[in-house]
Amino acid sequence: MQKQTIRDIDVTGQRVFLRVDYNVQFDDGAILDDFRLRESLPTIRFLEERGAKIIICSHRGRPGGRVVEELRNEPVARHLSTLLGRTVKSVRDCIGPEVEHAVAGMQPGEVLLLENVRFYPEEEANDREFSRKLASLADVFVSDAFGTAHRAHASVVGIAEYLPGVAGLLMERELDYLGRVAENPERPFAIILGGAKVSEKLAILRNLSEHADLICIGGGIANTFLKAQGIDVGASLVEDERIEDALEIMRLAARRDDLRLLMPTDVVIANAAGERINTVSVNRIPPGWRILDLGRQTLDDIREALAPMKTVVWNGPIGFFERPPFDKGSIDVARILADLVGATTVVGGGETAAAVARAGVSDRISHVSTGGGASLEMLEGKTLPGVAVLRDRVE
Repeated sequence: MQKQTIRDIDVTGQRVFLRVDYNVQFDDGAILDDFRLRESLPTIRFLEERGAKIIICSHRGRPGGRVVEELRNEPVARHLSTLLGRTVKSVRDCIGPEVEHAVAGMQPGEVLLLENVRFYPEEEANDREFSRKLASLADVFVSDAFGTAHRAHASVVGIAEYLPGVAGLLMERELDYLGRVAENPERPFAIILGGAKVSEKLAILRNLSEHADLICIGGGIANTFLKAQGIDVGASLVEDERIEDALEIMRLAARRDDLRLLMPTDVVIANAAGERINTVSVNRIPPGWRILDLGRQTLDDIREALAPMKTVVWNGPIGFFERPPFDKGSIDVARILADLVGATTVVGGGETAAAVARAGVSDRISHVSTGGGASLEMLEGKTLPGVAVLRDRVE
């Protein structure tokens, strides 16, 4: 069922409570990555053009229901002002007289950023009274916070009990792309899965493997699959308790003539101290050495296998992305996806999106999701609570 969006309602002159995901980091006053802010701009500008009074709500970090000075939203308001080319006012609270006074003084098209909503323990508890107080500030609830849509929090779910809730333009795009690949992807369809743990990706594998024509495995996940095949992976990260699950996936792939499971054939390894690096066959990993990235032959195999694909979903870096030079494989995969002709390419997860950005190809990927956990759960086939509360579109 599709959800109503800001295009389906009249927001002219309305007070709009806009929930976004501005969970961003600053270093010495400078924002490290403003991707999530930039992705919210189309929704804000749509509302501005129609004279709505835009009350933005977001969290930052995990303050645990208390005020943490370095997690205040004021620096976010300053950076958003730069992006919008106009002043975004901020208040040091989410509810109460100061906020009510600021909202009462807003003019059509103005933007106000509330304080970090997770300074209140009632937010994560989805407290009904706190939800009601947030809702009292506005006439309409618009959700553009796909990154928190898997959280049943007051500003994500509870507020929709008191206000009509619709999707923003970013939320609409996220649901469109991720919904299509989870439910009815154009085939041939490929999945690239990386990251550290098999346990985090099992549900995706089980949900999408029915549609998939190709599954490429990398990252720490691949180590567990290799060990399940009887390969000695040295001191590499392995989930021994998930070896049987890896075998189950391999058996599933073997039963389907039209499903190919592409595993690493060569890998980049390092010794315990990390000062020696080499590329070897997966069958020749010395004791004490760790797999930290995919080798050149495996990357060439991935490039060749992806060439005929019409839909590709990538979730999770395929090497130790945080530490160069072991980010090279993930950057190469990002460029491989960017070079695909006529394919829909969808990237989910924070580190995966960072790899695309580092490769300089974000504008050549069909969709880079702003949500890590949320995109995972959608690809697993789950209904997100922050989406379920939005109004359904009646055809």
